[in-house]
Amino acid sequence: MLMQAPVRVAARIHGFTYAIRNVVAEARKVEAAGTTVRYLNIGDPIPFGFHTPPHLIEAVERAMRDGHNGYTPSVGVTPAREAVAAEYEHRGMPVGVDRVILTAGTSEGIELALGALADAGDEVLVPTPTYPLYTAVLAKLGAKAVFYRTDHEKHWQPDIDDIAAKITPLTRAIVIIDPNNPTGAIYPDATRRALINLAERSGVPILADEVYGDLAFEGPSPLLGSLAPDAPILSFSSLSKAYVAPGWRAGWLTVGRSPMLDDVLAAIKKLADGRLCSTGPMQYAIHAALTGDRSHQQTFVRELALRSRLTVDRLNQIPGISCVAPRAAFYAMPKVELPAGKTDEDYVLALLRATGILCVYGSGFGLPTEQGFFRVVFLAQPDVLSTIYDDIATFTAGYLV
Repeated sequence: MLMQAPVRVAARIHGFTYAIRNVVAEARKVEAAGTTVRYLNIGDPIPFGFHTPPHLIEAVERAMRDGHNGYTPSVGVTPAREAVAAEYEHRGMPVGVDRVILTAGTSEGIELALGALADAGDEVLVPTPTYPLYTAVLAKLGAKAVFYRTDHEKHWQPDIDDIAAKITPLTRAIVIIDPNNPTGAIYPDATRRALINLAERSGVPILADEVYGDLAFEGPSPLLGSLAPDAPILSFSSLSKAYVAPGWRAGWLTVGRSPMLDDVLAAIKKLADGRLCSTGPMQYAIHAALTGDRSHQQTFVRELALRSRLTVDRLNQIPGISCVAPRAAFYAMPKVELPAGKTDEDYVLALLRATGILCVYGSGFGLPTEQGFFRVVFLAQPDVLSTIYDDIATFTAGYLV
């Protein structure tokens, strides 16, 4: 049989990485060798015993029974869009229904916005550490992620001067993840206002990833746009985290009312037309979520805060490890003092192979490999987490010798 060369793939794929899931391939090898893997890599509450609120499930079931199983308008069903618009107005960022687009989770909203804003060769400012979807999408578009600093010694706050210095004529957007994944940081109003002022002075829009806003430990975090409703801000959120429905891929993006964003809105809607629609029946849960009972969030946030305290206390007790306390969500970004010549990935993979504990190395979020950061998802039960931190302590004591 004639041997043929492999079909060539697009060169941009070589720049497309997503460490949160890439490490799972190594975990599968560890499982195949007989070790039980404890997954602390993906922020999915469902496997850890948290449940989607029943009234959301009922809304989806009702939509299916009522025949809402075909294509929807590409921008989404009206009741859900109205609920999002009302929610944003209530929280201080008035947007018309026509500026709300329903998406397949926050991820698709991010992809639509970046696709509307960035051409090949353009630049988008993203924080380091960052949620790696941003860098993956930019690689797919042929655009460039330009990292700006956040400082773990200042509770992972962004460096405003660094952001300003990195804005160029090629800059198309500034990504703000607040509350933050992967650090759990929340930005104070002074920082938020400085970011808004920078966007307004430069004419560069902000992409505000606010999916964890309702999971702040001291009460819901304000929308960035509530500080300046006429600023050029696009906001993203979904049912995935605060409503415990990640697999439904039910999200939304809102385009601020600034006329600066009218062309961006038109471009996003054009791209949305091309993908037909997001998941139909799940769109009806958005209305139920935003207009119905949210009492589950009180319990969820209380449990997350408990796990956060446990995580920070236990990790900071381990010689060679330090951890800044998160203020929201279910992530922590500890730092291990690496031996000479070792990288964060070396540490994480060695931990996995020795103990079955799967975290994600900090360089997967854009941090330098030699700094020794890694991300922990603390959704597991406290007693399970306690055992995991015992094992991390024992492993680290041997690794740092």
